[in-house]
Amino acid sequence: MLMVKDIILPILGPLQRQKDLNKFDGLTRKVVRLIKYEGKNKAGASKEYPGRKGYAVGFEALILFIQGLLQDSEIIKNALRVDTSIYPEIALRELIANILIHQDFSIRGSGPMIEIFDDRIVFSNPGKLLPSKKIDRLIRTTPESRNEILASAFRRYNICEERGSGFEKAVIAIELFGLPPLKFQELENSFEVTMYAPKKYADMTNEERIEACYQHSIIEYYGNGGFNNASLRKRFGMHDKQAAQISLLIKETMDAGKIKPKDSENVSKKFSLYIPYWA
Repeated sequence: MLMVKDIILPILGPLQRQKDLNKFDGLTRKVVRLIKYEGKNKAGASKEYPGRKGYAVGFEALILFIQGLLQDSEIIKNALRVDTSIYPEIALRELIANILIHQDFSIRGSGPMIEIFDDRIVFSNPGKLLPSKKIDRLIRTTPESRNEILASAFRRYNICEERGSGFEKAVIAIELFGLPPLKFQELENSFEVTMYAPKKYADMTNEERIEACYQHSIIEYYGNGGFNNASLRKRFGMHDKQAAQISLLIKETMDAGKIKPKDSENVSKKFSLYIPYWA
């Protein structure tokens, strides 16, 4: 039976360091496919930017190229106008590294792909989740890679830390940028993560609000032991007068079975802490 390492080892060197993977049989479809669509779906015009470099030598160039494609937003900082991407760079880095490391190399004819739409970026890789993994436990989970050899090599190149912190870093960054929660989706023969452009609380779907609350609970559980109404308001950029809306969201997230109170005793809702359902 052919093991994963038997597939990875012969191609590991070229896959990381070669400047043109198209010169190697079997690696052409493993280069990163980058597609930018005009609009919010695939019906509009699109342009594909074919990659060729190995993952390690081409990683920084890929990040810079994607940032150049993304629509910039203007903010006022220290009385000066500054251009800044609407997506955090750290999230881009972690999500791209994730699709490179966790792809299933036994699946022929497909590779990692990044699709840019007007309102989101979709990162996908061939291969479903490992049997031991669940979608709602991917953030701050125990590190486990389908391709341990490749993950170790990426760590040496400082592309990833191999400690299961990638999604956690991405979520922390998107909260600071006021983005909707990450969306994880397992398809028939692939796995994808979607990062959305900024959206006001009022414009988010109820499903997005509940998922954002759950992801916030994970980040705060490991950082501060739990979250409260105030921290969740801050995550959404809301003011004190909107505390009632957040209280309702917390209740809806508990009803959905995603979070629970940290203390079973009767504590004022103002001071109550909440943690993930599995904590």
